[in-house]
Amino acid sequence: MAIYLGGETAAAKPKLDDLTPRQIVEELDRYVVGQTAAKRAVAVALRNRIRRQKLPVEIAEDVLPKNILMIGSTGVGKTEIARRLARISDSPFIKIEASKFTEVGYVGRDVESMIRELTDVAVDMARQTAYEDVRPRAEENAEESLLDILLPPVPATYSSVENGVSEAEPGQNKTREKLREQLRRGDLDDRLIELDTQERPNAQIDFVAGQGMEEMGVNLKDMLGNMFPTKTVRRKMKVAEARSYFLREEQENLVDMDQITREAIKKTQDSGIVFLDEIDKVAGRETGSGGPEVSREGVQRDLLPIVEGTNVNTKYGMVNTDHILFIAAGAFHVAKPSDLIPELQGRFPIRVELESLTIDDLKRILTQPKNSLIKQYQALLSTEGIELEFTPEAISKLAEMTAEINKTTENIGARRLHTLLEKLLEDISFAGAELEEKHQVIDDAYVTGRLSSLIQDQDLRLYIL
Repeated sequence: MAIYLGGETAAAKPKLDDLTPRQIVEELDRYVVGQTAAKRAVAVALRNRIRRQKLPVEIAEDVLPKNILMIGSTGVGKTEIARRLARISDSPFIKIEASKFTEVGYVGRDVESMIRELTDVAVDMARQTAYEDVRPRAEENAEESLLDILLPPVPATYSSVENGVSEAEPGQNKTREKLREQLRRGDLDDRLIELDTQERPNAQIDFVAGQGMEEMGVNLKDMLGNMFPTKTVRRKMKVAEARSYFLREEQENLVDMDQITREAIKKTQDSGIVFLDEIDKVAGRETGSGGPEVSREGVQRDLLPIVEGTNVNTKYGMVNTDHILFIAAGAFHVAKPSDLIPELQGRFPIRVELESLTIDDLKRILTQPKNSLIKQYQALLSTEGIELEFTPEAISKLAEMTAEINKTTENIGARRLHTLLEKLLEDISFAGAELEEKHQVIDDAYVTGRLSSLIQDQDLRLYIL
């Protein structure tokens, strides 16, 4: 069955605690076509997390997530199901390829780095949430900072000693309020002003911190920050740009980064999701030949403690992986799930097989989602006054051609549609606004004329399609 990522809607998200597995599947159905078994599996996994959070602490500690192994060829939707699940639950999420890791002792990525990256994502999420919480107050402060530049405060020498009130205060306040109105209307956005900005030589810090320090799990940038102190630079910028600068400065001043870090670590531990792709590429057992199988099994053994549950040192502190949900995926064309070491197999008790795409699936992918491929091209070309219309016969033809190419060459699922549509609309996209006929109808004859020669030439389609 097919899958495709659709667009976000303006409808409010259901409250997570109220989502039943059936409702989670229905929520996924808004963006994903088919793959019911996979959606049911991830829905149950998410609901069990919600159930666990309602348990007493002594019981909750022993309720471990049921990790999932997705089996299916590329382009059928393994990644999108996991990514959508993370968005529904507002969980920290990373996708990483297992083939990028190498056994400890070899040059390559350390498996613990994926937990560090997941924690980075959680910190960014918590920071953005905190920024939004303080945004109203930050906007007020930023506005006052801008007004102080546009209309500097009256010097103390103007103060009246008798009543302690500035002689210029009434007029000053009236002018300030007039500027405030203009500022809020955007009338002053293009005016140039000068302000003092704080700059740190981040390029130097990033260079030093990146010299083999990625896997240290310490915040080396903060340590080096004292070696490269900030400096004040006088800059000219437009009011609109200065507003954004002051807003971010105020947000950073108003939030508590220690609190953000604590919340991020808790969220990583309680609701983090790691999508471990290409797990089949490291499937293999030691043969005694000293070949690549040794390294593949080594990667699996390095992954095992992370999946089982351990403490990983990150630059924000220790992160426990006991309750992080791991979703592994692979095509398993050559290797089989049973080729994984038994210990790792046991850590992925839920297995779902994603079905291959049918012609009907491909037709639905082209038209059904809110931001389907056809709707995307129609929107793009409409910016130049071109109205693009696809007939039902053209859509059927495109789906049939896609299925045929996937069958006779490498099966890359729905991703093949991107290539075919790009070739199909190449001339129209190139001409763009220069086209005299603004209403372009794509029928089955047009599809056949543009793509049939590529389909029939087997050597050519290996390179183009």
